[in-house]
Amino acid sequence: MPKPVLYVFGGSVWSAAAELAAAELFPEGDIEYKTINLMEGENFAPSFIIKNPNATLPTLEAEGQAYTSTVEVTSYFVKKSSIKVKAANPEFIEILHADKIDPNFALFLFRDDEEHKAKSELGQGFLGGRQAALKKYSVHPEAEPHKAFYDEKIASNGAFLALYQGKASKDEFFAQSHTHFHNIATFFKESLVSYLPENGFIGGEIPGEDDYHLGAWLTRIAAALGAKNKDEAIPAFEKGFGAPIPGQVVSYWRAWTERPSWIKVYPELH
Repeated sequence: MPKPVLYVFGGSVWSAAAELAAAELFPEGDIEYKTINLMEGENFAPSFIIKNPNATLPTLEAEGQAYTSTVEVTSYFVKKSSIKVKAANPEFIEILHADKIDPNFALFLFRDDEEHKAKSELGQGFLGGRQAALKKYSVHPEAEPHKAFYDEKIASNGAFLALYQGKASKDEFFAQSHTHFHNIATFFKESLVSYLPENGFIGGEIPGEDDYHLGAWLTRIAAALGAKNKDEAIPAFEKGFGAPIPGQVVSYWRAWTERPSWIKVYPELH
């Protein structure tokens, strides 16, 4: 039987969740990894949209099926592994993946002109690459069945890119960014600790299914707040959220960042 093929990208928050699960649950070599370069919009190629109509990562091909969401991929790994771990809490997973605290938007939001300037290179590079790819792939004959998808993505990504290029009013986006940052800060400071143990992981002594998602979410938030490595994360949380970080969060972060799986997946924070 062919190996499962996991499509990933080194800068993707949710690819990292699947990669953490794979590293925790399977021996080296059991899973084949293929990189889809999101910076160049390779996920918008018609050949990839056939695999995943949402054009998102992670995507897994295994046993003749495609698994096209982070939840589906990590659940598959948990079910197929000989290592038994605590299954996910659906309520918690839904919270982590809600738009309200989306870790992708956390990286690209800007609340004022200073933050806009600081993130301009990242935003224009990523969104510009996507826009060029969308326009390129949308005219391929193979793209015709997905015309509505391409039209919507070109419009929405183009509007986002215009904000970074200074071609659109930023006032509404400033307000949206403030709200999103507030939502993340509130979850981080008030709600998160209710899911965490005093020590170790939600799954116990080793990470469980919830932990793969939360480990990736936390690492992205640290990166969005400017942390460049694991040691800068806690100070970045404290500075960004303007409050001491609960001991359970500190303990949880240290538990993850000491594991070989985390070290493998995160040569740098993203």
